[in-house]
Amino acid sequence: MDAIQKQLFAQIADLHEVPQGAYNFRVNGEGAGRNTTENINIVTKADKPGIDIIIKAGTKRESVHIPVVISQTGLQECVYNDFYIGEDADVTIVAGCGIHNSGDKTSEHDGIHTFHVGKNAHVKYVEKHYGSGEGTGERILNPETVIYLDEGSTLEMDTVQIEGVDSTVRTTRATVGDGASLVIREKIMTHDRQYAKTDFSVEMNGEDSAVDLVSRSVAKDNSRQEFISNINGNNRCKGHSECDAILMDHGAVAAAPKLTANHLDASLIHEAAIGKIAGDQIIKLMTLGLTEEEAEQQIISGFLK
Repeated sequence: MDAIQKQLFAQIADLHEVPQGAYNFRVNGEGAGRNTTENINIVTKADKPGIDIIIKAGTKRESVHIPVVISQTGLQECVYNDFYIGEDADVTIVAGCGIHNSGDKTSEHDGIHTFHVGKNAHVKYVEKHYGSGEGTGERILNPETVIYLDEGSTLEMDTVQIEGVDSTVRTTRATVGDGASLVIREKIMTHDRQYAKTDFSVEMNGEDSAVDLVSRSVAKDNSRQEFISNINGNNRCKGHSECDAILMDHGAVAAAPKLTANHLDASLIHEAAIGKIAGDQIIKLMTLGLTEEEAEQQIISGFLK
């Protein structure tokens, strides 16, 4: 790998060297390294681009890294990754995509990730997106996540996009079974004329299922963001979604939450707040010696932490 590709891996997966455990690296549309373990197997799909990640039942305290980087201008790809997590497993999955575009053609990565989480399994899923390069070509990322949670299982999803992506549509579809739990934490920052759309849709089919979705975002310059969430409570369940956004300059954010209770014991809550940084917060930090710009950055960093 060259220096740019290594820098992208560091940004999206905190990788500065080859990780322990299972991994699959993808660089400019091609495989760039793979390792499997006794409990985690990775198989290349035969019918379309992508891989199957098969995690044995009972696997504990193991991880798998599947980052993707693109440093070739004009490369556009769509990849399908399927995860099969066995019963009672407890694993961490680190994904994400980084695009460096120094040319004048659009570079794009669309990743469709489907999770089949077995009974009583627990998955921590980390996905980071990042863009860099001084070219005029766009950097586009469209992640789609499809989640099936079996009885008593849990998926914690931590997704971050903080820099350099010109356009993104982030789609998540989930079906939650009996006693299962889905937790999503999303952080997005846009600037210039960037566009970011988040679209959550969750079917809470299981008795005593739970969902907690929290999105925090910052829209700078002339960037635009959309937040859509649709939670259907189809059984006795608890669902919560929250959208908090900071506006700066001429940024715009639209939030469209929807809750549908189809069962008497479905308890659903949504919270939303969109606005600029309070002036007294900036003044307080400036009295401690920070410039106005430094104060704004400190507030944003704390907000997206």
